[in-house]
Amino acid sequence: MVFYHHGAAIQPSVTRLGNTFLARVSILEEDGEATSLGDLGQFANRDCAYEFAVRSATAFIDGEPLPRSPFQQLPAR
Repeated sequence: MVFYHHGAAIQPSVTRLGNTFLARVSILEEDGEATSLGDLGQFANRDCAYEFAVRSATAFIDGEPLPRSPFQQLPAR
């Protein structure tokens, strides 16, 4: 589903990763610039991941700091 916020199109997505859900979002601004915020964090359920992706995108568009994900992924060794 695509949402619009201040003229920018927001397309959140959620991918299953093992027993968790990974939040991602793509943004297409009015001037045609496309931005992907990458992997935003892992969540226990699909709804939380989706809502976090939407909150992250609106913060990015508004020029506010991105929200922190509930936990950090440890880098692979």
